[in-house]
Amino acid sequence: MTSTGIRLHAPAPGWSIDADVVVVGSGVAGLTAALRCEAAGLTTVVVTKARLDDGSTRWAQGGIAAALGDGDTPEQHLDDTLVAGAGLCDEEAVRILVTEGPDAVRRLIATGARFDESGDGGLELTREGGHHRRRIAHAGGDATGAEISRALVEAVRARGMRTVENALVLDLLTDAEGRTAGVTLHVMGEGQHDGVGAVHAPAVVLATGGMGQVFSATTNPAVSTGDGVALALRAGAEVSDLEFVQFHPTVLFLGPDAEGQQPLVSEAVRGEGAHLVDADGVRFMLGQHELAELAPRDVVAKGIVRRMLEQDAEHMYLDARHFGAEMWENRFPTILAACRAHGIDPVTEPVPVAPAAHYASGGVRTDSRGRTTVPGLYACGEVACTGVHGANRLASNSLLEGLVYAERIAADIASTGLHARVPQPLPTAERPAHPLLSPEARLAIQRIMTRGAGVLRSEESLAEAADRLHRLHADARDALDENGKTAEPGVDTWEATNLLCVARVLVEAARRREETRGCHWREDRPERDDTAWRRHIVVRLNPDRSLAVRTTDTTDFPPTLPQAQEQ
Repeated sequence: MTSTGIRLHAPAPGWSIDADVVVVGSGVAGLTAALRCEAAGLTTVVVTKARLDDGSTRWAQGGIAAALGDGDTPEQHLDDTLVAGAGLCDEEAVRILVTEGPDAVRRLIATGARFDESGDGGLELTREGGHHRRRIAHAGGDATGAEISRALVEAVRARGMRTVENALVLDLLTDAEGRTAGVTLHVMGEGQHDGVGAVHAPAVVLATGGMGQVFSATTNPAVSTGDGVALALRAGAEVSDLEFVQFHPTVLFLGPDAEGQQPLVSEAVRGEGAHLVDADGVRFMLGQHELAELAPRDVVAKGIVRRMLEQDAEHMYLDARHFGAEMWENRFPTILAACRAHGIDPVTEPVPVAPAAHYASGGVRTDSRGRTTVPGLYACGEVACTGVHGANRLASNSLLEGLVYAERIAADIASTGLHARVPQPLPTAERPAHPLLSPEARLAIQRIMTRGAGVLRSEESLAEAADRLHRLHADARDALDENGKTAEPGVDTWEATNLLCVARVLVEAARRREETRGCHWREDRPERDDTAWRRHIVVRLNPDRSLAVRTTDTTDFPPTLPQAQEQ
């Protein structure tokens, strides 16, 4: 795969760091990869957009899924994952996840993560949607992500690993043969507003998290602007399954005009017995699925939206008053505090909830070792598409996927000798080809995507979204072509430009998939079509900034790298 030659409009790097590996992102995937690379003797630099503990991982409430309980097996975990993935999971990728997962969790515990224990000293496990067994390990009741983040950050700091915080990564550096040679980045708050540096390394691990900020309302933090997917596209990498955005069914409803990050009400609340009800107190999920409120997330989100449409309502309710104050305070203290901060007391009243953008099941296409279609570029965690999640992620599989595939990436880098290559990055272009959008475009993109590519989609809504996104893209391009001017380089304009990039790909893939499957719900194509669409949509960026879209022949991903480039 050759590079597109497209870079964000930014100055040439004014400083550089040399390393064997640069890991971009500091969630469970990024820090696990960094720790394993460092343990293998590789000089590793971690670059993160905010502070080390500020990524999506620390917001994860529910827990981490693995076959750790009595009577549970990896095979049962595999079966639940395949069902949730609606026919599009890569079975071998899932088998790797569920087989290697239990030991990976044990190694995480050995690193210092402390999970909640039952009375006999074993792990206290709970259930979430789509799981037929209790296999979700949790910490601090509903603060699992925060505990995992704490343990990994402490381990990184204890090893004295070099980290660059508050740094937005811009573009991939490559050598004359198209191989990875590092990244360019901007450290916020240091030097000029648009000051740029570089980390030179023959291996780059993208662990940048999701792209929830492409929608108006999301559970994702403000830093989740799709930077990793956009960087990979500009570098010539392929992305897949981006149409499958999971909308979490139970997000605290703060009003019809609420925008930005919204408080999540964990699926574990339903796992412990909370009920979804309408304004009349009717449990509307009964009869819609054998697991009722614990059906896979796409089923529950659709059930909520259908009931909202039937009743012309803005939200439904989650009723857990029967838990009592003690259970709320001990099992779900984070959620209880968030609800009360917004004037709602779940101990005495039902909690208003509605779906919001939560997790990208697709992303940068990788193989079972985390390798992308660009030699030396790896991806893991939410930014990646390993094939594990298919058309709909099974609850609490995300932390496990980040853990397992990060370990596999570190093992691959260490075993192949990739790190021994001295990178020789090509000079950055004096005038980068990619125009920047104004900061105001971010809000416009979010509203376009929420209206046209949200929980409910149709050819009409997607076509309108595609047209409006194209106008934003064309206006920025024409301004650059006509007078050489573009928006001022800076974090807000780089983020808006990245959001537009991922939004265009998501909408194009959603238009192409003319069926309803998993968390992709087409009103005009309500049936699942296995004959035509049990396959993946793969997208890459052309040098002229247009999109090249293809469909795989089967559910299996083709290899990411030609045989000659594997070492």
